[in-house]
Amino acid sequence: MKKNLFNKDTNALFEAILELKNIDECRAFFQDLCTYQELDAMAQRLHVAKMLYTHHVFTDIVAETGASTATISRVNRSIKNGEEGYKAVFERLGIHEKE
Repeated sequence: MKKNLFNKDTNALFEAILELKNIDECRAFFQDLCTYQELDAMAQRLHVAKMLYTHHVFTDIVAETGASTATISRVNRSIKNGEEGYKAVFERLGIHEKE
């Protein structure tokens, strides 16, 4: 059985993140919270998502990010069938989907 991701602990984490005021606070918090590998993996997924969102092909994404095709496929599923979290962030950052 899959464990419920959304519980009091994850909600507390999301609330804590929303309290961060700037990139320096964010950097410090995530440096304390995550290992280098965890932070690097999340940053890589965001990079992959940005490239997928702007319609880059898998081979270009692998070459630029070093991500595995499994990671790229997983991120692609999230973009196509997820909760539109990537879309919300990209729109707020001024990154627009290319046709």
